[in-house]
Amino acid sequence: QVQLVESGGGLVQPGESLRLSCAASGFTFSSAAMSWYRQAPGKERELVASITSTGGSTNYGDSMKGRVTISRDNAKNTVYLQMNSLKPEDTGVYYCKATTIRRLHYWGQGTQVTVSS
Repeated sequence: QVQLVESGGGLVQPGESLRLSCAASGFTFSSAAMSWYRQAPGKERELVASITSTGGSTNYGDSMKGRVTISRDNAKNTVYLQMNSLKPEDTGVYYCKATTIRRLHYWGQGTQVTVSS
């Protein structure tokens, strides 16, 4: 079955960095577009970043643009999100999403990121 397992979240201070990972299995990772979303308390889930199956193209949401980088390693079936200069408003649950070549969508369980002094 499809599994997306996020890791790397935690508690950091403002201005610090985190690198999230999402390990995928159960589908052809190298053919799937991958995305990171986040959901802050009381807010809707929003796109943080996405990357095409080959990694040749990326897209970033406005909220973290310039402070995040999405990348992938198709040999390891893993997608990453490097987040820098974190702010308290970046606090939330970060989710990994896969979109397969058949346009099926799968979500991970999420990893909590808390930015607080």
